[in-house]
Amino acid sequence: MIEFFAWVVPVVVALFVLEALLLALVQIFGIFTVVEERQAKIFVLFGNVLGVIDQPGLHFLWAKIGWQAIFTPLFGQVHTCDLRLEQEYLRSTPVNSEEGAPMGIGVWYEMYIIDPLAHVFKNADPSGSLRANVGNATVKCLSNMPLADMLANRHRMSLAVRKEVSPLSNEWGYQLGSVYIRKVHFRDAGMIAQIEEKVVNRLRQVTSAIKQDGINQVNLIASSAEREAAVAFAEAAVMRPKIVGDALRQIGEDKELAEALFAILETEQIIGSKANITLIPSGLRADVLAQLEAVGAGG
Repeated sequence: MIEFFAWVVPVVVALFVLEALLLALVQIFGIFTVVEERQAKIFVLFGNVLGVIDQPGLHFLWAKIGWQAIFTPLFGQVHTCDLRLEQEYLRSTPVNSEEGAPMGIGVWYEMYIIDPLAHVFKNADPSGSLRANVGNATVKCLSNMPLADMLANRHRMSLAVRKEVSPLSNEWGYQLGSVYIRKVHFRDAGMIAQIEEKVVNRLRQVTSAIKQDGINQVNLIASSAEREAAVAFAEAAVMRPKIVGDALRQIGEDKELAEALFAILETEQIIGSKANITLIPSGLRADVLAQLEAVGAGG
């Protein structure tokens, strides 16, 4: 086993070293290259563009750009472009509304490279140039807009900025994707304070108006209820004599019932007057009355 490991270990180490040397030689002579997803490579030799590879995978350069690929790693350049979608947000681009209000516009946009050659050779800083172009287009297209439109019509504003920026972005190898106005705000702190004060005052006025309207509605309902109650009481006062008269007329048709009723009413009046009452037995009533009459006549 010792002899086996003594023979295997050097072989494995030698294979690793040989692999590294082969890869180094392959890169030195430019035999192949690996292009990743959403990536492009531009091969330049002595100022001349030999070729552009933008398809992902393993590519043999001798078949793609010819024998000049041998000298590219040593005497040329390989530019790598990222073709993935990029997004950027410009915060508070200053513009003025038609009324002169200083506003800030937040612009979000996305872009991706469609022409690697134009992106590398036509502009030293295409990303910065596109950023400046978006800012300038925002100021150019959105300045002097009515304040109400600036606060409400963001979709139309986004389309105007995109239409203005797209031609120049294509010249620099970019394809401009979506452009969206994400934020519109006031930049003057004094104006913001004035607007807040006006809003607070307006809310107070509306609250007071609502409260007063509620009081008026309550008073109207109360007065209507009082009027209807007064009408109902008046109608009842008018109907009471008629009802009582009809009842007495019906009672008067029955003599016994009338006598009983008037006797009850007389008794109630006597009881209600709180006068002294002397009760005389029925057997002595005639004698007592005669004596009282005699006393009255003699007096």
